[in-house]
Amino acid sequence: MIGYLTHDTPLIHAFSTRFPARTRRETLDRQRVFKMAPKLSDFLNKTDTVAVKGELDRPISGLAIDSRRVMPGNVYFALPGRRTDGAKFIDEAVVRGAVAVVAAVMPRMASSKVTFIQAEDPRQLVAQVARRYYRQPDRTLRVTGITGTNGKTTVAHLVKHLLGGGKPVGLLGTIAYDLGARTVPSFRTTPEAIDTFGMLAQMRDAGCDDAVMEISSHGIDQQRVQGLELEVAVFTNLTRDHLDYHESMEDYFSVKARLFTGETGCRPRRSVVNLDDPWGRRLWEMLGEQASRLSFGEHPEADVRATEVEYGFKSTRLRLIWPGGEQWVESPLIGRYNVSNLLAALAAVLAAGREPTDFLDRLRTFAGVPGRMERIEEGQPFNVLVDYAHTDDALRNAVGMLKPVTPGRLLVVFGCGGDRDRAKRPLMVQAVQEQADFTFATADNPRREDLAQIFGDMQTGVTAPNRITWVDDRRRAISLALDMAEPGDSLLIVGKGHEPYQEFADTVVPFDDRLVARELIGIKQITSD
Repeated sequence: MIGYLTHDTPLIHAFSTRFPARTRRETLDRQRVFKMAPKLSDFLNKTDTVAVKGELDRPISGLAIDSRRVMPGNVYFALPGRRTDGAKFIDEAVVRGAVAVVAAVMPRMASSKVTFIQAEDPRQLVAQVARRYYRQPDRTLRVTGITGTNGKTTVAHLVKHLLGGGKPVGLLGTIAYDLGARTVPSFRTTPEAIDTFGMLAQMRDAGCDDAVMEISSHGIDQQRVQGLELEVAVFTNLTRDHLDYHESMEDYFSVKARLFTGETGCRPRRSVVNLDDPWGRRLWEMLGEQASRLSFGEHPEADVRATEVEYGFKSTRLRLIWPGGEQWVESPLIGRYNVSNLLAALAAVLAAGREPTDFLDRLRTFAGVPGRMERIEEGQPFNVLVDYAHTDDALRNAVGMLKPVTPGRLLVVFGCGGDRDRAKRPLMVQAVQEQADFTFATADNPRREDLAQIFGDMQTGVTAPNRITWVDDRRRAISLALDMAEPGDSLLIVGKGHEPYQEFADTVVPFDDRLVARELIGIKQITSD
């Protein structure tokens, strides 16, 4: 992606054919640049391929998987996708200056000026080439990878904070990419392999010793982390999600398990697993005693566990026990599921070889994660929180956490995303209605799906019709919920969290639950004066 990776501008310029008439000095400069340029054969040999037409011993300027992002001198990887096939855009890539093309099928009409490479698995090959091209940054960095349905973002930010101090710590995740010297917005939880290794290289070059990654099931299945060397791999939990992509929970679990078993091309040096989760216990048994592993949870057999937990509305206090010690700690994160997130992060840092005395004091300075139980404080006499929960399990945890610490009523605004697993929609409604006093069901990201169909699926899960209302417009739903809220109540706006947009068909419009809530609270305070 432009802006995320650094490019060799002089080399790209040297490949450009826009100026066929060059002076002698320009020609000499171009030849000098080409002599210093990396060659395709440095990163690819014939044993990696099914067939090759053209020269491998030729200079290249970079790698690309999007034909629209190809620059002169690039190698274009025509990857197969769910909606389209990159092979359809080979001609565009060549017109834009690609000097080599990697695809699953050799084109019938191949330009003699371009090297064409047939690969048995282009996705696996692009990860392999990207890792070599960026000089294996994962061998220099200590990379912690976190996977699971819920909690990845919070755990990743916690690990980053606990590892921090003297040197910057890199982060690739749902909210942002911290590359050490700069931070850029995230465009995908787990980027494609070219972006992943490219950004890890930027972290290395910026002086990072450690990097933290959220690793999604899509990222594993689509080989975006193929060959990645992990210092620590963390399994948070597994609940129903992404079954529009995976065939079943068994398939979903088997994909997640690849990160720990070595099926991604490299087994992590140490695995951290949640014993409170049934899928986590299954993974623990699967790994066996021969694996270097560390468990966490409130389970009495967990290596890193919490006891005597005291829940509050603004903090959580617990006795932390780990191999070789124990200590009372206070966390700014609230709720039982955040106890699990905290234990996962602490276990990950322990697994990385850090001593508890080196990082436990940093826990109290953790500022939280944007859009994860984020408080909206605008002087209103009731509590407003924004969270990202978008599965029935995450919703049940969020609502269940707030209910006991709310003296008044618990109000919830939420919706279900379009073009996603339809079967989880009634389950999400049931999860909210179990403990919420009143619910405003509204649009989340409808995408290309009709909102009426989404509501129809959701309505099959209604258990208390008198405690839910349906509002098409999300801003209107938040406004109505704020009007209903009274002193002592809690209003939870859930589903989008940190997202600053809303998706409708092929249109993305600005929409941030946090900004909208602050704006509406301000307007209502003015009109009530």
